[in-house]
Amino acid sequence: MAQKNMDISVGMRYNRESERGMNRMSRKETRTIRIGDRVIGGGNPILIQSMCNTKTEDAAATTAQILRLEAAGCDIIRVAVPTMEAAAAIQEIKKRIHIPLVADIHFDYKLAIAAMECGADKIRINPGNIGSREKVEAVVDKAREMEIPIRVGVNSGSLEKTLIEKYGGVTAEGLVESALDKVHMIEKMGYGNLVISIKSSDVMMCVKAHELIAKKTDYPLHVGITEAGTVASGNIKSAVGLGIMLHEGIGDTIRVSLTGDPLEEVKSAKLILKTLGLRQGGIEVVSCPTCGRTRIDLIGLANQVENMAAEFDHLNIKVAVMGCAVNGPGEAREADLGVAGGDGEGLLFKKGQIIRKMPEGELLGALREELERMSGNAQTRYMGSCRHG
Repeated sequence: MAQKNMDISVGMRYNRESERGMNRMSRKETRTIRIGDRVIGGGNPILIQSMCNTKTEDAAATTAQILRLEAAGCDIIRVAVPTMEAAAAIQEIKKRIHIPLVADIHFDYKLAIAAMECGADKIRINPGNIGSREKVEAVVDKAREMEIPIRVGVNSGSLEKTLIEKYGGVTAEGLVESALDKVHMIEKMGYGNLVISIKSSDVMMCVKAHELIAKKTDYPLHVGITEAGTVASGNIKSAVGLGIMLHEGIGDTIRVSLTGDPLEEVKSAKLILKTLGLRQGGIEVVSCPTCGRTRIDLIGLANQVENMAAEFDHLNIKVAVMGCAVNGPGEAREADLGVAGGDGEGLLFKKGQIIRKMPEGELLGALREELERMSGNAQTRYMGSCRHG
């Protein structure tokens, strides 16, 4: 029996080491671009972006939403700028936020210029709908003067008619050609401080387009599945599409586009990056899917634990919430901290050891106590390393 347990232990260790090796994926080398105080490309960490759904003209509401997104882990925020009032509001918003702000511009080149003058750290334009070459050049001149990067964005819904006819419909090849045409236009104006974005709601078309463009340019790529849908369907489409692209080393910033609260976009993006081994930190919560053997409110407990875990984002640990005696004790022992349910009660595990048995109603509080204790120890170690560093 001892030999069997040892073999299982070695097998588990081998599997975890293999998985860590798989997660050391190579990333495509792109040029470095500075956005406010953040840097993307050049092997820097992949940053999470979201977009406000407030009226930008309402500086107070927009600022409040950005601060909530910051707290959730958003690295870059984009706001719509459809009016001069929205452009002017950027100045007030920038005073109170702590992450770079991207101004999203369509149709009116004057809005792009005003947004930059009011403090935008980056602008997003589609040169195809800004107007004449002279208008695009006016935007580029202002960006050059202020050293502000331009994100050149192309969506499948705005592909030029000539390219639709050339390729017999909206295709990945057409999206890439459209994006590169616009990039080359700006390059001819003497500016190369650019980020490229090509998006489609067709997941596999989007993946193919990024695979193609990644071979043709070294500009940083902002990746995502546009118009992905509601939180349920959009998360699945985004996880599949972004998972493929990121695993292939493509992408320098990401957005999970959802019809819903932007906070959900940030949570999903963080989870995708963590799952791929591209971002560390934060608590990983694992829980079983429940079955007829479950004798505690596992669904409610798991959701409460997941919400609570967000408060301890500096802890890089695994927490297991398991419902019965079949897989529960084993999974809980593999986690840094975990509970395994019984009949209206549960066991609390820490580092593979049973700490105590308690009624179901005490499990959440006990987990919080342990997380707070671990959090305090982590902070003490951090401060000690700072003193000795």
